[in-house]
Amino acid sequence: MSTHAIYLNDLLGLSNLENVKIKFNQWNTEEDPIDVFQANPELINNQWLFWRNQKRYFNVNDVAINLVRVKGDIYLLTTVKLVTEELGVIHGINYAGKELKRYRPLYGRVLIKYHKDFQVSVVNAESKLEKLVVSQVLPDVYKNDGFPGYDSVCLSYQQLKLVLEKNKSEWITALSNQKAVYLIRDVSNGKLYVGSATSKNGMLLDRWRSYISNGHGGNKCLQELIKEAGFEYVKKNFQYSILENYNSRVDDSFILRRESWWKKVFDSRNKKFGYNEN
Repeated sequence: MSTHAIYLNDLLGLSNLENVKIKFNQWNTEEDPIDVFQANPELINNQWLFWRNQKRYFNVNDVAINLVRVKGDIYLLTTVKLVTEELGVIHGINYAGKELKRYRPLYGRVLIKYHKDFQVSVVNAESKLEKLVVSQVLPDVYKNDGFPGYDSVCLSYQQLKLVLEKNKSEWITALSNQKAVYLIRDVSNGKLYVGSATSKNGMLLDRWRSYISNGHGGNKCLQELIKEAGFEYVKKNFQYSILENYNSRVDDSFILRRESWWKKVFDSRNKKFGYNEN
């Protein structure tokens, strides 16, 4: 038995596409929109959708379909709005809109598969809408609480902050039970910091909580960086991952030896390449 793809417009049923636009929200070098959506959907459905820099993307009476990238070629439908007013704002929210209530049961639940191979974020729906394949209709609004595994952790400061502030149970359990050697990467210059989490400093959960709290976790070079560039620099540029993880029975001295090994591998004690002091 053959199956046929279901497209987004099979769900929306829009017949006149001349005034329909699609907004593709992706990583903006500072924030991941799917994390913003989970923390505050209104920011995605208003500020991210209707923000204008120089170019005007919408006109009054346009229908705006808002999609947020989840990962790869998968996007989430977050709202469909009728543009009701243009505010004459540049570098700010330039439009007002009214959410179309008839599609409300779909918001936050429809996952779309589409390979975006163009740079602009807003496009006319006529050429794209019939290519947006419905990948899945979720039973409830999208949540990404699952822990991906220690070898798949790679989080920005904002992503890690969201995980810890929302007290996501799988993450909390995973991080609280492990000793580890971890890596902090400064994405603006490629510099690395290698650290360790042991029973002495509260395992990986407490160690990473300290970075979210103050940005430096008590480390001298990171303290100096924050003094010079500010905490906002860390929030914008730092990325956290796990090099090795061990259960609580492994002796702390072994963890420290592995930390020293990775510092040697990455040459992170060299100020040209890293932020490790010793």
